[in-house]
Amino acid sequence: MSDAVHYQVVIAGGGLVGASAALALARRGVRVGLFERRYCGAQASGVNYGGVRCQGRPAEQMPLAMRARRVWDRLPELIGIDGELVVSGHLRLARRDSDFAVLETWAAMAREHGLETGLLAGAAFRKRYPWLGGAALGGSLCMSDGHANPRLVSPAFARAAQRAGAVVREQTALTDIAHDGTRFQLRAGDERITADWLINSAGAWANTVAGFFNEAVPMKPIYPNMWVTEPLPRFIAHNLGVVGGGVYARQVERGNCVIGGGRGHGDGEYAQPSTQTTRAVMRDACALLPALRDALLIRTWSGVEGETPDSNPVIGASQKVPRLLHAFGFSGGGFLLAPGVGEVLADLVIDGETSTPLDAFAIGRFNRSAIPAVL
Repeated sequence: MSDAVHYQVVIAGGGLVGASAALALARRGVRVGLFERRYCGAQASGVNYGGVRCQGRPAEQMPLAMRARRVWDRLPELIGIDGELVVSGHLRLARRDSDFAVLETWAAMAREHGLETGLLAGAAFRKRYPWLGGAALGGSLCMSDGHANPRLVSPAFARAAQRAGAVVREQTALTDIAHDGTRFQLRAGDERITADWLINSAGAWANTVAGFFNEAVPMKPIYPNMWVTEPLPRFIAHNLGVVGGGVYARQVERGNCVIGGGRGHGDGEYAQPSTQTTRAVMRDACALLPALRDALLIRTWSGVEGETPDSNPVIGASQKVPRLLHAFGFSGGGFLLAPGVGEVLADLVIDGETSTPLDAFAIGRFNRSAIPAVL
């Protein structure tokens, strides 16, 4: 293996998680190679809804979400563009009386993490949001949330990593992955490479990498269903969601409304939107947003994402191989988190620890008899 190219860290997968890790590591002086079998940011990271949202996340994700949200404010410094980030606020809507208890309970939990929300209902809610339909009874507003353009943000992280010194190789699959007891031995296209560390951030395909070490997890592919309207007069003031999920919407500066909900179709490798799902969710969207009733839909799309049984990602050290880190399975909620995850992965490589709690995301949670993680 004397002819092999050596990296301190090799990253499998050039989505937003892998690219942000590559950038964080390169900025801290680590020799890192980022390898993507297609194009960086072209999979789920680049075709998702674009919500930059802390509101509604489970308690175990809040420390990571709050850290990640701070990274988003530094996008121009980190990647040279703002990614069309708009701090619009996120309005989580109640559609039934029981939803208000959910919103109040979540707000109390979020307050413990330093995040404030405001609950609105009744006449004050109607006066403030006359453009919302009768299906919305009230909502919780988190003003620090917003939305961004994933088609710009995700590839920009990879370009920034390259400018910072990372080697970025697209259309280059990693194969023959093994650990010889000292280093990782891999093939990148026709080239042999070695690495001290391996980060598995291959998204919906991360079980392929984990499988080389007999560490695959119960994860299934999902295909989020999204669509966009023609430009309309501006009327949606916030990034919108609903208690219980099922529909979400935002409006960009050009006036187009981006709407999502339900699932498309796929074969684990490619995804297609579902006309039936689009029609069903659009009925719900129109009940919340009457101005959409006569809008023309100009494009629908989907992507492939990995979903775990508890809808939490896998982040942290392997249970079986030293210096193998996993970061995948974001279950449709990874866009906000990814830049924070990149920093956390850099912490683990360089410092051997991180201040951000990761216990809930340990790969061993799927195996009660798992041994402690090994760094």
